[in-house]
Formats: sequence, structure tokens, C-alpha cells
Amino acid sequence: MKRQRYTLNDVAKDAGVSYQTVSRVINDHPSVSPETRLRVQEVIQTLGYRPNKVAKSLVASQSNTLAILTFAMNHYGPTQMVVNIERAAKNLGYDLIFSNISKPTRDQISHALDSLSGRQVDGIISISPVVGIAYEEMLQFCHDIPLVLIDPQFGMEIPSIIVDQRYGSRIATEHLINLGHHRIAEISGPLNWFGAIARHEQWIETLQQACLTPMMSVEGDWSALSGYEAARRLLKQDSSFTALVVANDQMALGASYALSEQGLRIPLDVSIVGFDDIPEAAFFQPPLTTVRQEFNQLGQIGVRYLLELIQNPETPVEQHILYPELVVRKSSAPYSATG
Repeated sequence: MKRQRYTLNDVAKDAGVSYQTVSRVINDHPSVSPETRLRVQEVIQTLGYRPNKVAKSLVASQSNTLAILTFAMNHYGPTQMVVNIERAAKNLGYDLIFSNISKPTRDQISHALDSLSGRQVDGIISISPVVGIAYEEMLQFCHDIPLVLIDPQFGMEIPSIIVDQRYGSRIATEHLINLGHHRIAEISGPLNWFGAIARHEQWIETLQQACLTPMMSVEGDWSALSGYEAARRLLKQDSSFTALVVANDQMALGASYALSEQGLRIPLDVSIVGFDDIPEAAFFQPPLTTVRQEFNQLGQIGVRYLLELIQNPETPVEQHILYPELVVRKSSAPYSATG
């Protein structure tokens, strides 16, 4: 009969402490109370837990290698996250290994994390923008290795870094309201993405707070083609909107083309605001008003926070929040009843 393999997290659960505290006991760190140390040691003995080499290196960080688990590398946001995480890690003297999954299913995520944890990495960063398995379950597949999530759901009390997407959606929508627009439609991102959900919900809330009725919303898939098709659907259903909030710049590009096909002028007939501030946004025709996310800062903070967890298991668990900014260009203008 195969003997059950207990993890550091099993010990932490039975002892009623964090996995970081168990790691400190294993590594004989001085800042653990005698009572807690004794309780953890008793659970370790009861379970027959044997710390592996990876667990013993949590504090020492001897491999100087980090891992990144990512999804949807064909999209601008996740790609920029990976690029900036890699840059930040290398600037601090760490090597990286990557695992890119095709779908954020439990099987793919668990297999990838299990594989990465077996390669003697000091810590793992998971880019987790899509609704999937819980953090606690992901942690089990990491086999005691510190894990930081990038772009998970807002408000989670887990080691994570996010951009406040609700704030970004609010400043985009308020910008159009302040320009005098009352009929504001939306092209959302796929609504199984945390960011897309947050932007969509905040678009509705911001309009309602201004005593305005949200117009139509059509869901896209982040691509320019989906933005084009979504705009055509909006025009077919009700072409009376004078402004359009679009959940990313690529979809805004497609939407702009669909509007121009119907003889609508931007911003004279319809104002548009995008999201991300991709490098090409300043060269759209007209240049695109958009919400900028600081991916460089996201990467730097994510890596530094992971290293803090590696070097000091008692580092407080928190969600670091970054705030985007509105970049105003010529695709948005005051509402004019005459066009």
C-alpha cells in the first residue's frame, strides 16, 4: 500500500499555523515562539512529514531560479506581464523558467505547477487573469514553494499583485460622462476574465451613479476582429450611442473600423475610449484615448514580493494594488447634438 505523502501545507493546517511558520520551524528560524515550535514539531512527527530539499531551501533560496506559469500569451496584457517579470527577475540576478498553458483548467494548472515545483525553483509567479481553481488548491500543487499570483480577482487575501480594473473602468466612463455623453455603450472582454468582469461591472455602476441608463454591451475576445464584429452588432441593435467604452485597445481598433464603414466619424459622431495603451494607440486614426496599465511596475513589485516571501516566510500576506491612469487623446470629444 502506497504511503500518503504529506505536504508542508498539511502540517500547517493540522498545527493551525501558516505554511510560512512551518517553514521557519523546519529551518530552525529563531522568530518562532517555543509553544508554536513545539506544536508544529509534534504535528510533523505525528504525520511523519519529511521536508524535501525544496522545502529546506525556502529561506536559503539557493537555486536563484524562479518560475512563471502563464496563460493566453497571444494577448497583449499577459505578454507584457511575462516580459516585465522576466526583466525584473534578471535585474535581480535570478534565472527564469516558463510554463504556458493553453487552457486554465484544473488539470493543466495542476500539472504545470507540479512540474515547475519539481525543478528546484525558489518561487513561482502565476499570471492568473481567468476564473479557475482556488489559490489554496494551487498552493498544494506547488509542494511548499512560495507562490504569488498576478492579476487574480480583486480583494483576495492572498499573495498577489493586481491593477485595479474597476478604477480604470470608472475613470474611462467618467471621462465620457464629463464630456456630456449620456448614451454610452460598451464592448467588454470575455466575461470569464477577472479584469473583464471588473471593467464591465464598474461601467454599469458608474453610469447608474450618474443617473444614466447603461446602453448595450457586447462581449468580445480581446481581438481586433471581435471588436469589429461587436461594433457591427451594436450598430444593428441601436445606433443611437454617442460614446463607446472598449475593454482593450485591439478591440477598439476593430470597432473604429466598423464605425467608419457606416460613415460614422470619430469623435464627431462617436467618442471611443480603450484600455491598455498599447504602443500603437497613439498612432490610431484618430489617436486613441485609453487607460494605461503600468506593466513594468507590475513585474517589479511581483518579483520583489515573491523574493520577500522566499527570504522571509513571515512576510505579511497581502494583495498589492496598482492604479491605472487615463491617457486622453483625440478619439474622445465633447458631445455635440449636431454631430
